[in-house]
Amino acid sequence: MTVLPNDSDERVLLGRITGAHGLKGEVKIATFTAEPEDVAAYGPLMSADGSLTVEITSLRHAGGSSVIARLRGIVDRNAAESLRGTDLFVHRSVLPPAEEDEFYYSDLIGLSAISPDGEPLGEIVAVQNYGAGDMLELRLLAGGQSQLIPFESAYVPKVDLEAKRITVVIPNYEQQ
Repeated sequence: MTVLPNDSDERVLLGRITGAHGLKGEVKIATFTAEPEDVAAYGPLMSADGSLTVEITSLRHAGGSSVIARLRGIVDRNAAESLRGTDLFVHRSVLPPAEEDEFYYSDLIGLSAISPDGEPLGEIVAVQNYGAGDMLELRLLAGGQSQLIPFESAYVPKVDLEAKRITVVIPNYEQQ
């Protein structure tokens, strides 16, 4: 299963400016796209609050999931540095539909979680990725701390977007 990051039903998070690169206004962007260069494939990007729109005029791969980009109108290090921490979104309507067994984060957030027996477990409140794969954050109906569930078929055998529910097998870490 693949998860495509995003933060809302209307906007999809494609990257985050992590800092300036060099003296001429380039920025380093951590990308959340399957291919890092695709961060520029869907047109201008906007900040979370919509107050800033940026256009990538050129970019190059910087290793891993990062790119170095030149943004229209950003010509020096100070201007580039002022953008550090800016999340970059596009409207979901410009993205292709998710393929089979592929989901945008917003497809999953808010789904009711049920056990394989159909018992209600709680709600998916976030999708996390700490580098080893996507984890669903499950807020349990019983309360207490939320559970992180690996987004793998062994723990998430079924995602039913139409019914707005997801089948979850809660890992038993004590037996492992």
